[in-house]
Amino acid sequence: MLFSGRCNETNEGTQLKVRIGLGLGTNPKTTDSKTLGVFVENLERLRFDSLWFSERVSGSALDPLVAMSWIAARTEKLKFGPSVMVVPGRNPVLLAKSLASLDVISDGRVLPAFGLGAVNLGEHQAFGVNREDRSPWFNEALPLMRRLWEEDNVTHHGDRFSIEQVRVLPKPIQKPLEIWLGGLASSELRRVGRLGDGWLPSFCTAEDVAAGIPVIDAHSKEAGRPLIDREHFGALIIYTSDGSMPEPIVKAVQARRPDLKATDIVVQGQAGIENRIKEFIDAGASKFILVPYVEPHDWVFELESLASNALHLQN
Repeated sequence: MLFSGRCNETNEGTQLKVRIGLGLGTNPKTTDSKTLGVFVENLERLRFDSLWFSERVSGSALDPLVAMSWIAARTEKLKFGPSVMVVPGRNPVLLAKSLASLDVISDGRVLPAFGLGAVNLGEHQAFGVNREDRSPWFNEALPLMRRLWEEDNVTHHGDRFSIEQVRVLPKPIQKPLEIWLGGLASSELRRVGRLGDGWLPSFCTAEDVAAGIPVIDAHSKEAGRPLIDREHFGALIIYTSDGSMPEPIVKAVQARRPDLKATDIVVQGQAGIENRIKEFIDAGASKFILVPYVEPHDWVFELESLASNALHLQN
């Protein structure tokens, strides 16, 4: 990890280091090389921890593998990851090769975060996987990629993939290359406990995180795995800089979390971000992605304001 941060204590008395990154949504305007260059240079200058790229074939977001390769070349310390990369429909051997290569050329700065993909027929068609087949594909592909990163030669015969003595080189610099997963549903928490190294949910509250951690722990124990590192729980935080609450985000919250108000999920104004992060820290989280619902016209001003309002929690 790059920066030591504000610490809270676990039940075991160990201190958690807070990390704050920034994410671009599924339809960002920051896609041209000039704007993106200014953006990432200031992220690194201000000591943001990481940058995250959403994946949506039908959206304006850049392909995450292409974008992360560009970021690796333009920065020296900034970590980066997809939020999240769709696994069903991708060849796990080739994806393992791509991410291992990215980790090597970036000196160990890749943060793999995976998901099943949006609940959208067009996205399912783009990846060539029926909705009901996404989970089985994911559940077979993830352990296989982990083996390819860690073992010299891999033989696997499963329902979807069959390989004999396959070797992926170069190996990642990070050992292990840790996998982050999201989600709040019971099946998703089970998957995090069985397959993940970190949990980074979205559209969530501090209460969701506090309730989810012991559930994930229980699934890890059931699967015979070590518990997830206490520093590998986090949350994605959506905010609006001007304090507004646009109707589209209100509808999005209502669709995904009908039991909550939009203000329970979306922070209105940068001044409220610090308190929201502290709520999550008290719940056991320490890794955060801030996502502006409306992209600013001036990224330098936006990032400097965010640094003033939130980044002091890292130090």
